[in-house]
Amino acid sequence: MSFLSEFSLKVSTLINLVGTDSFPQKLTDLFRELVPTDNVMIIAYPSRKLPVIEHNDLPPNDRISIVDQFINGAFLLDPYFLAATKKSKRGFFSLNEIAPSGFEEGEYNRIYFQLSGLSDECGYLISLSEDSRAFVNISLGQMDIKEKFSAKDYQNLTEITPLIDSLVKLHWQSTESEQEQHLDMRSQLETALECFGTSILTERENQMVQMILHGYSSKAIAEHFGISVETVKLHRKNAYHKLDLGTQGELFNLFINSLMNIKNYGGGDPLIAYNSVSSKSASS
Repeated sequence: MSFLSEFSLKVSTLINLVGTDSFPQKLTDLFRELVPTDNVMIIAYPSRKLPVIEHNDLPPNDRISIVDQFINGAFLLDPYFLAATKKSKRGFFSLNEIAPSGFEEGEYNRIYFQLSGLSDECGYLISLSEDSRAFVNISLGQMDIKEKFSAKDYQNLTEITPLIDSLVKLHWQSTESEQEQHLDMRSQLETALECFGTSILTERENQMVQMILHGYSSKAIAEHFGISVETVKLHRKNAYHKLDLGTQGELFNLFINSLMNIKNYGGGDPLIAYNSVSSKSASS
């Protein structure tokens, strides 16, 4: 059987499995038929609810802490999520096409790429609703630092984008209408990110913290605001001092913990509620 015949057979099988629990795994098999990939993760982003991991090839020991942090707030800093929600990107993209300048030096990269073993990533962003709030992100990754996706791999994955778009919509779009009555948890977390540290920091310090969390380097931040790198470092130092932090890693952990430990968020700086809970825990 020729490659095209085998590929067509897998596509026809996928169509028959739309709406079943077997669909995500068979979709993963389709990608592996086309390009060499070590890890496939499929993340559905409903309009109102937190993201749902529909398929994950990470080893079981790596899944619990990384995935738990991701779905409870760290996804807000993911380059693919930001490309989809802030820039309305749709289609197939390599990580380099959408990641901010200096991303490889950031804490998100260290935790969610290096600790999970990924050395290269590319993926799809596919809308599930007209307002673009609901979408699916399919991530394909390489674990071996010596193995990168080739130009031919990118070409093949790009060329099947219309097919993947149609298949994903057939399977996941029907579930999106069920989200209308749910509390808009995703918007709450996005607001919490925007307000993070505002009760303690100046406006400029908060801007620095936001860009650091999003993975921008000091050089990239300086270029964005038209200031010197030394000024960026001064603002960062002042912000870290006010937040009682010493490193970017501590900043990242504080942000994630503040999201994961607050309940019934009603707006404003999530640190206010988080610090209150922490103080009560420390005194008890």
